[in-house]
Amino acid sequence: MLLVVSPAKKLDFESHLVTTKTSQATLLEHSAILIERCIKLSPDQIASLMKLSDKLSGLNAARFGEWTLPFTPDNSRQAVLAFNGDVYSGLDANSFSDDDFDFAQQHFRILSGLYGLLKPLDLMQAYRLEMGTKLDNVRGSNLYQFWGEIITHELNKALSEQGDDVLINLASNEYFKAVKKKSLNATIITPQFKDWKNGQYKMISFYAKKARGLMARYIIQNQLTDVEQLKNFDLAGYQYNNNLTQNNEWVFTRKEL
Repeated sequence: MLLVVSPAKKLDFESHLVTTKTSQATLLEHSAILIERCIKLSPDQIASLMKLSDKLSGLNAARFGEWTLPFTPDNSRQAVLAFNGDVYSGLDANSFSDDDFDFAQQHFRILSGLYGLLKPLDLMQAYRLEMGTKLDNVRGSNLYQFWGEIITHELNKALSEQGDDVLINLASNEYFKAVKKKSLNATIITPQFKDWKNGQYKMISFYAKKARGLMARYIIQNQLTDVEQLKNFDLAGYQYNNNLTQNNEWVFTRKEL
């Protein structure tokens, strides 16, 4: 199985690194084209485009200006240890063993507005550029047009290398829209996580995001290779719900937090 997740807005470039293993992202030539466009944006333009405060827009203007190749352990950090949002709280890569990192490197990918597609140990520099940003560029008026079929092509390569045709979509709609489903050589399984509230099961964003990370962790640490094994996922009290599952949207529910 290959699993994909979204990146996070929050970043951590300060804490202790639990591994020295690194790799290089494969799409940096495209990232450099985006950086050339982004460094032309003023802080005010960034604030308007990304709906950021003056402080954050200034920070991200500086990040664009400081972005430089080549990436090294001195100026960059492994992607899975740099992102620090709800999904990554559930994933908890800081507790991974060497075997976990090795399995993740083959079976886990992070979608990114700037980097396209990242392996967990790919070095990256700090940035803020969400996939849904309507940034005009040399290939169109937004990042979906910029990336085109490139991300899908990379996913197909990863699927071929890891030996099967199942992709577990643990990404948000905003990010998975960058994948051209008709061109993807895989069956797509999209887990949904729902909690009992006011007499019915509902998706609660915070819990669902963390659960995506927990499921990624479950796959990696158990080194799952058969999609049917996913139905045994039981972290944080979630259970596979056959009654609510429809086709390839697999629903996992829990009644008590």
